Amino acid sequence: METIQDRLQQQEDSGVSDDSPPLPFKPHLRSTRLTAQRSSVCSRAYFVVVMVFFHVYILNVIALLLYVHYNNGHSHPVGDDQPSTPSASESESPSLHPSPPPREPGVVEHSHSFRLHRIEGIRVGHVQPVSLVSDRTHKMKTLSLKPLLFEIPGFLSEEECRVVVQLAQLKGLMESQMTAGSQDQDEFNQPLFSLSTEEVFSLLDLNQDGLLQKQEIMSHSHSQDGTWLSPDHLRQILTGLKVFSTGLNLEEFKRVYDVSQSTKQEQSEKLRSLFKQRSKHTWLHQGPESHHVLQTLRSRVISLTRLPTALVETSEPLQVFRYELGDFSDAHHDSSSTRAEAACAHTRLAENASIFTEVSCRYLTVLLFLSSAEEGGETTFPVADNRTYDEHALIQDGVDLADTRETCERGNLRIKPSVGTALLFYNHLSDGQGWMGELDEYSLHGDCPVKHGVKWVAHCWVNVDPDHQQQARYQRLVAERYQAKSGMDEHAQPLSHIDLHQDL
Repeated sequence: METIQDRLQQQEDSGVSDDSPPLPFKPHLRSTRLTAQRSSVCSRAYFVVVMVFFHVYILNVIALLLYVHYNNGHSHPVGDDQPSTPSASESESPSLHPSPPPREPGVVEHSHSFRLHRIEGIRVGHVQPVSLVSDRTHKMKTLSLKPLLFEIPGFLSEEECRVVVQLAQLKGLMESQMTAGSQDQDEFNQPLFSLSTEEVFSLLDLNQDGLLQKQEIMSHSHSQDGTWLSPDHLRQILTGLKVFSTGLNLEEFKRVYDVSQSTKQEQSEKLRSLFKQRSKHTWLHQGPESHHVLQTLRSRVISLTRLPTALVETSEPLQVFRYELGDFSDAHHDSSSTRAEAACAHTRLAENASIFTEVSCRYLTVLLFLSSAEEGGETTFPVADNRTYDEHALIQDGVDLADTRETCERGNLRIKPSVGTALLFYNHLSDGQGWMGELDEYSLHGDCPVKHGVKWVAHCWVNVDPDHQQQARYQRLVAERYQAKSGMDEHAQPLSHIDLHQDL
């Protein structure tokens, strides 16, 4: 057995004095065990905090994604034609979320968000690709920014051009209404009939009661060329009519009519510069029952302009011109300035009876060269890209730049006819809200005289009323006519501009 002496000897060897009590082994083990326990508790709490933070972060991310998803899913960009797909809750409760009424055929919705597409010109000489057919890409070149003018070579193939020319010949060509040679210019500016004031009064007095009412004056006022009663004449007459509520008698009409005639004499110089043209033309219908080449042409115009199909289909038919040796057209505007007293010719069916004159409202023009003239026959834009436009500046050295027979070579921009090439130019500026604004004065253009060969061209116009509500009423009227016709004929096709306006 170990004696007490041996134990004391061991304490001396280890350096422990007699005064110090011996350290038991068990307290040392208890201290180590307590330290390990505190470390375990700290690690477990840290793990719990980290996991809670991680789960909260994940839940926030999921909530954010769901918020973005549902907000984007129920909104659509402005001008999107695709309807939204209703959710399951919406489809189960139609009374709470009624579906919009079905869209009528041929109707262009002119909501606040609807805008007329307008191609960007970028700069003169800029070339941009356009997709018109499935097997190739056309190149469109900017020729001018004032007016906004583009050239598209190969818009039609030579065979397609030949078909259009043959269809025009088969339909039959007529002399252009505005025809005047240099030898009969004075005769051209004279009225067709010389009427006295008494004769004019008698013609207007429909019921022959000796008084002229507003309705009687309006019934004779619809004239596109202004050769009968011009807007200035009508304005003078209607102003005098307001003074006499019962109507105008002959003596009162004489005083008013004489004032309007004197105004006409003051403008005689301006009348002598009326647009003159010498050519032959015809109209070609482009509806569903027309030749497939004409339908293809219209489809390409829709693809090029990126305008609604219904808007293009209810515009004027295709007009084909033939210019022979010496034929020409003076510089002119295809469209007209917007005026409160004038109605667009294409929407006159939807106009009220107070509008007493009609003008052409053509948002843009697509001009198609169907042949290549051997010499001459260029399409000229006399004031293209001028810094400023001044009507009086068209007269230079006593010569009118609008007279293509005399000043064709002085035009700023001349395009030589090339078979199959198309020219697209906008006749109107934008109103700043995506609709048709004022007439672009720089769109003045004409056709130089043909010196050798024959020139064939076609014009495709897109008609738009400056009043988008009026345009919407017209489109709605077209749809109603179509529905009425469909009720009588199950094979009826959508009505076109030529169906509604037989005088074109």
